[in-house]
Amino acid sequence: MMGDMAPNPVILDCDPGHDDALALLLAYADPRLDLRAVTTVAGNQTLAKVTDNARRVATLAGIADVPIAAGAERPLVRDLVVAQDVHGRTGLDGADLPDARVALSDVPAVDLMRRVITESDRPVTLIPTGPLTNVAQLLRRHPEVAGRIEQVVWMGGSTARGNVTPYAEFNAFVDPEAAADVFASGLSVTMIGLNVTHRALATDEVVTRIRAIGSELATTIADLLSFFASTYERIWGLTAPPVHDAVAVARVADPGLIECAHVPVSIETSGEFTSGATVVDLHARTGRASNALAAVSVDVERFWDLMVDALAAY
Repeated sequence: MMGDMAPNPVILDCDPGHDDALALLLAYADPRLDLRAVTTVAGNQTLAKVTDNARRVATLAGIADVPIAAGAERPLVRDLVVAQDVHGRTGLDGADLPDARVALSDVPAVDLMRRVITESDRPVTLIPTGPLTNVAQLLRRHPEVAGRIEQVVWMGGSTARGNVTPYAEFNAFVDPEAAADVFASGLSVTMIGLNVTHRALATDEVVTRIRAIGSELATTIADLLSFFASTYERIWGLTAPPVHDAVAVARVADPGLIECAHVPVSIETSGEFTSGATVVDLHARTGRASNALAAVSVDVERFWDLMVDALAAY
């Protein structure tokens, strides 16, 4: 990294979630990123639970200088579906996290996003790692901020199959209308889908590396990943859990980690069997204009070096 490069201002919009916890820790620790705000959205669990989880992870890590704001408690037009079978009753089962001691912003997420984007000295990157409800609401209510958004790097969707239904990834499935809005917005959108995140697995070897850091934070993260591993094995037969959301943060910190293709992406909002499917035209069959970057490969080794270094920095 060149010494004169100022870090990228970013907003993490999340629904913690085990992998969101890692995303938050990476976004704060990586020197190439300047985490200006954390916003929460109902997804993996209810808004109250994911907001509490974001504050508890921040408390654990000693992150006291980044505002945290609660956002949408349900999708734009649908009822909320949560991922209790994956993330547990709290949304972060598997470890004892400290009680939340960091403040919650007195303004809602969309207002905080608008403020951070408007006041920033340079365009801000949004990293949503849950349903896109907050981002869609921001663009609907404050269209004037679009020109100050550098890019949207979303963990969601897939160029292949889904995980909550055969064709829909969870974040897209929960609020496909919001995803459709964001992909049609004209912003620079990057989709970090299951096709790459399913390669960023927290294997036993990785968890051992994290445990070896020896800090309370690293031990807690290792415990969380062990719980997460058990649900992934039970539901999907995977021997190690993917840390989806952290891969989106890694793409912003170190873009070369992930190869992307510039392609047309459409979001299915009405299919009887395919609602929430991200339809990625990898072979230019639809004649539609390319509107997004879709991740197609990831350097797994480099990703875990980045993640372990970030955890060791606390």
